[in-house]
This record gives sequence, structure tokens and C-alpha cells, in this order.
Amino acid sequence: MAEANRSETGRTTVQKASDREVVVTRVFNAPARLVFAAWSKPDLFRKWWVPRSMGMTLRSCEMDVRTGGTYRLEFGDDPANTLAFFGTYLDVVPDQRIVWTNEESGEAGSVTTVTLVEQDGRTQLELRERYPTKEALDEAGTGAQDALHETFAQLDELLAALTAS
Repeated sequence: MAEANRSETGRTTVQKASDREVVVTRVFNAPARLVFAAWSKPDLFRKWWVPRSMGMTLRSCEMDVRTGGTYRLEFGDDPANTLAFFGTYLDVVPDQRIVWTNEESGEAGSVTTVTLVEQDGRTQLELRERYPTKEALDEAGTGAQDALHETFAQLDELLAALTAS
């Protein structure tokens, strides 16, 4: 990651690190404990995760953010026709790292690692999405990574409100 990216608060970068991995980075003007809380507390996570422009509703947000815990997110306005994302937390270190599986595809899915590094009250976030194969990454496309620009801007708003209170 370029040094310039570390110092630019609010700029989201998305890079293909290999034929199986995508890396997204952003610096937030908030301490790591608040960024971690936004990723690990369902009441906060609900406020920023879904891009507003998509017009989707996060119907259900179940998160047991601890090593061995699970999560399940359900989207959609029609209860009979929801889209679910779910998996298991493989490694959780408060205020530093969250690693989880993405199991909704029914086969070996990607593993996501979010790492937080705080410096001078600001937090460098690195999100790594590692797919089991090149084909799985190609099939996933860039939609989720592209949406992170908007969701991270929404997270900025939440963190500003939390920092102010």
C-alpha cells in the first residue's frame, strides 16, 4: 500500500492484490475502538452497511462477533424473497481484527479480513477478500468492492457522530 494512501482520510482504494484477492483500504478519522464497534455491534452496523443508493432494506442483522461466533444478514423488502449473507467468525481481536467466512454460495466462499491500525486517533482499515479460486473472484465481480466507497462514506458519517457524542 502506498504511503500516500495511509495519510488520506476518507479516500477508499480498491486494488486486486492477486488473482484470488482484493484489498480495500481507507483511513477513518476515529479511534480503532469506535471503528471496531461499528463493525461488531448490530445496532451500529445497521446504520452504515447497506449503500443508501441501492434502496435495499437490511431486514435482519444477527452478529455474534467473537472467534467461533456466527453472523447472518438478510436483505429485501419481501419477507418471502430475501437475500441472505452468513458465515462464521474465524478470528476476532477487539479493536484490531475481524476475520469471517462468506458461506452463502453453498460452496467454499471467500474469507474476509478487516484489520484496524490506529495512529494519532485515526484508524487505517484494510479489508482483504480472499477467494478460493481465480474463477470465484472473477464470478464475484467488483460490485461489492465498488459499493464499499459508499458504505465507507456512510461509516465516516456514523463515526463522526459517535466521536462528537
